[in-house]
Amino acid sequence: QVQLVESGGGLVQAGGSLRLSCAASGSIFSINAMGWYRQAPGKQRELVAVISSGGTTSVADSVKGRFSLSRDNAKNTVYLQMNSLKPEGTAVYYCAADPRPPRSGVQTFSSWGQGTQVTVSW
Repeated sequence: QVQLVESGGGLVQAGGSLRLSCAASGSIFSINAMGWYRQAPGKQRELVAVISSGGTTSVADSVKGRFSLSRDNAKNTVYLQMNSLKPEGTAVYYCAADPRPPRSGVQTFSSWGQGTQVTVSW
């Protein structure tokens, strides 16, 4: 199994930036993809961004141009850089992993972190 631990959340003013980290441990010899979800109060969980084993990234339209993904393979860590944050970005952000071999196709996230709170104020 894969264990995921998020960090980097907190309180930030609108227009500010945060970088979330997701450190993976356990059976990480093979991962197809990793991603970030968020869930705002009273709303359904949405997929924010995905990075494949090959490094290809994709972000949701709602955050395009403001959020980006990166990774540090040596540290088994992926990052979500969040710029120009808006109050509607207030949510619990979750890291997720697809613990299957690379090139397994569409991501199927089955490993989840505990979540980290991001609060954007005016």
